[in-house]
Amino acid sequence: MACDRQTRAVQIDETARVPARAVIIATGAGVPQAGASRTSLSSKARASITPRTPMEAQLCGGEEVVVIGGGNSAGQAAVFLAADGQATCISSSAAQGLADTMSRYLVRRIEDNPAIRAAHAARSSSPLEGDGHLERVGWRDNRNGRVETHDIRHVFMMAGAVPNTGWLERCVALDDKGFIKTGPDLSQDDLAAAGWPLTRPPYLLETSHPGVFAVGDVRGGNIKRVASAVGEGSIAIAFVHQVLHQ
Repeated sequence: MACDRQTRAVQIDETARVPARAVIIATGAGVPQAGASRTSLSSKARASITPRTPMEAQLCGGEEVVVIGGGNSAGQAAVFLAADGQATCISSSAAQGLADTMSRYLVRRIEDNPAIRAAHAARSSSPLEGDGHLERVGWRDNRNGRVETHDIRHVFMMAGAVPNTGWLERCVALDDKGFIKTGPDLSQDDLAAAGWPLTRPPYLLETSHPGVFAVGDVRGGNIKRVASAVGEGSIAIAFVHQVLHQ
């Protein structure tokens, strides 16, 4: 993306360059690639365990599944999957268990559900194995050093996300995790470093570059829900109209 102060343009490929008076960035966030590279699966097998959402629970056919992650998204996925009678395991790297990283109400629901097996403070040890498809999952419990391996064919990756902002090449201010900072989250130092040229402050979803907005999972502070992303898109469109009339 070209981000000089006078013009805005998005580079589509090596040749196409699209100028614009306003831009809305909605590139989302993806699963960390480093985790995938640590598996012992072939590329074909790894493709068969591409991170899924709880809405795909019916594809598991009532078999045992593993939810990898210790945050609220992982907890919600585990509760959802366990509702179909599937034995579910939470693998968390939190030192003191799920309470470190998950809302209390979710921790209670997991602890009270006999279909959910929580492996607290666990780290993967030769975590994903299989020939052509996932067959086994293993982990090590850091509290006692015990290694467990289970015949499991379904894994839901809920271990965080990486924002798709590398292509911006420092065009807009990012937070320490690489998400785009917008509106009131932009400090005076952010605006000064970006050379904010206007007397007005950035609009609610506007980045440190005037006329460039960010919505959805790519934006810092987004609550990572489809409904909120759709709402942010509608709000951003309203602000774009204001920018175009200025």
